[in-house]
Amino acid sequence: MLKLRRYLKPYLGILLLGIGLLFGQAMLELTLPNYMSDIVNVGLQQGGITQAAPEVIAQDSMTLMQVFMSEEDKAAVQAAYQPLEQAENSEELAERYPDATQQDWALTGDAEQASAAFERASYALIQTMQSMQGDGQAAESDSEEAGLDAEALAQVMPLLAAPQMQETIQQSIETAAATPESTLHQTGVALTKMFYQQVGADTDAIQNDYIWKTGLEMAGLAVLLTICAVSAGFCMAKLGAGVGRDLRREVFRKVTYFDNNEIDQFSGASLITRSTNDITQVQTFLSMGFRLLCFAPIMGIGGLVMGLTRCINLAWVLALALVVMLGLIMVLFAMAMPRFKKMQALVDRLNLVSREELSGLMVVRAFSNQAFMQDRFQTANKDLTENTLFVNRAMATMMPFMMLVMNGLSLLIVWFGGKQIAQSNMQVGDMMAFIQYAMQVIMSFLFISIMFIMVPRASVSAERIMEVLQTENQIKQPENPVMPEGGIRGVVEFHDVSFRYEGADADVLEHVNFTARPGQTVAFIGSTGSGKSTLVNLIPRFYDVTQGSITVDGVDIRKMDQKKLRDAIGYVPQKGLLFSGTVASNLRYGVPDASDALLKESTDIAQAAEFIQKLENGMDTEISQGGTNVSGGQRQRLSIARALVKKAPIYIFDDTFSALDFKTDAKLRAALKGYTEESTVLIVAQRVSTIMHADQILVLDEGRVVGQGTHDELLRTCTTYREIAESQLSKEELA
Repeated sequence: MLKLRRYLKPYLGILLLGIGLLFGQAMLELTLPNYMSDIVNVGLQQGGITQAAPEVIAQDSMTLMQVFMSEEDKAAVQAAYQPLEQAENSEELAERYPDATQQDWALTGDAEQASAAFERASYALIQTMQSMQGDGQAAESDSEEAGLDAEALAQVMPLLAAPQMQETIQQSIETAAATPESTLHQTGVALTKMFYQQVGADTDAIQNDYIWKTGLEMAGLAVLLTICAVSAGFCMAKLGAGVGRDLRREVFRKVTYFDNNEIDQFSGASLITRSTNDITQVQTFLSMGFRLLCFAPIMGIGGLVMGLTRCINLAWVLALALVVMLGLIMVLFAMAMPRFKKMQALVDRLNLVSREELSGLMVVRAFSNQAFMQDRFQTANKDLTENTLFVNRAMATMMPFMMLVMNGLSLLIVWFGGKQIAQSNMQVGDMMAFIQYAMQVIMSFLFISIMFIMVPRASVSAERIMEVLQTENQIKQPENPVMPEGGIRGVVEFHDVSFRYEGADADVLEHVNFTARPGQTVAFIGSTGSGKSTLVNLIPRFYDVTQGSITVDGVDIRKMDQKKLRDAIGYVPQKGLLFSGTVASNLRYGVPDASDALLKESTDIAQAAEFIQKLENGMDTEISQGGTNVSGGQRQRLSIARALVKKAPIYIFDDTFSALDFKTDAKLRAALKGYTEESTVLIVAQRVSTIMHADQILVLDEGRVVGQGTHDELLRTCTTYREIAESQLSKEELA
């Protein structure tokens, strides 16, 4: 990679800007859990009260609290308070605390020292009252304080003046001085809320104001974080695209000047792949990998530091998770890394064999050496396939292990964190923040592990680019086909299906699971590029799954006879394609001996009968190549009718209804429902109105199923689906 550093010089400014934005994003990510912790600890548990020293306190309550203060604390409180009537903001305080009198006390001095004094006094008070009740237990939570009120405290005031109580009070004061600060703070805040209620403060408003204020600050930081993340992504994408463009231009320029010896040395196949795939690897690393490379260490170290500041007692839990995770990563990459380094050379070999076969096709035929070339290709293909499968299987195990570690870590934190909370060494919000920081640390190491994949591949590609060399890059009939007993009925099942195109860096589909049964309509919806068409194209084995399996009536489609499988599928592609011939010959394309009655029925359902009757020769009207002499909607309806003629147990409509107007679409779907009562129907659609009555809808987003259910269920549970629906349907239609 260092050999490419001169290509980075023109983009040094945008690179530094991107790194700065990534640093800002990381800092904001690390700050948000603290706000969440404050909302839980202060906003919910403490009622929005941030300090134990009341802003205004009644005179009798002040007298009571001073009984439980040491001389130093009394001095600190006396220095911090003065009568309400003498306070500069007495009018403002009187409005907030309407029941306060001019003789009550207002906080005007050092709030920090006063809070510490009130915390110790509050704890000593609670402990003394427990002693008076014969409890003998220290106040370790705020459950006891919750039952106190000003009237109860006023009643015990005369009892505290008794001489025999002085020793008990002094012991309580000494105990409070040695009690952990977290326990003191919770006790002090609980009593402060009571003092506020005594002087007429609206404690609910105090709590709501704090939650709203903190929540708005948190939302503001989240918006700022989003801006930083998007801007950093833009900078890195521009960096990667710019460097990629420059590299492609430079490689092409050099290749145009190569002589025959250099061309023979590198081979045409290698030159093509080195100017495309390898540059893409470098570009992906600069736009994505370099971003993670900068972001992950900041998040890892920052999350570790911030988490330990919340609770050092749980550090061992985090250390244990890191040791386990690092062990898994090291074992995994020790097995997979040699295969990663070997992969590019295998692709080169496959391209070389393919290019020689295609460029020397006439020679191969002249010498009747087709079998030799097929064996040669099969050997190269098998080597690459085995290597790729090994790597994919190895990497596919990473995420389940990572999720196991993350979930186990959460359980340990909750288990041992709960004990820390019971011992008043930790608050609930602190534990929640610690969990988030722990997840950030784990995810950072996961990102770093991804770097162990991206960096070697990018480095190898960079070497190949600098040498002006590159890489590029199938579905077989099973030897012993297996078919369902009794023929294909149409039960289609996806079992944890993942798929990626050959040479791609990421899965197009990830862990898809669903079952479609005869008589049901299963629909797929999502944004452009979310993998809808790819998913349905896996069923007729236009592609084979990368991971998992697809079964029809319980039999893996990779074990089925391809022709019989596809004969059982009525397929309509996105773009309706007609062949040269007549309307009837196009409709009989899948069933050559289909009767005229069947053609009529199919065209009626596809809403094509009306315009066919208007054609000059009806069913015998000539169709030009590609169907250019009919409109797009008519071409699409004829494609649908052609599929319906098959009377197949499985129908696939890949965004078929997009070229139809809403009226025709509605009529067609209504007629289709009765025709396919015993068939499995799979529909890819962009319009919600097309699939809102489906028995099951799968919502795809970047290859993942983010929602699954009926239209009404998804409106309630799936944000992505609801956004799509709201963009297309009126409120009345959504209701």
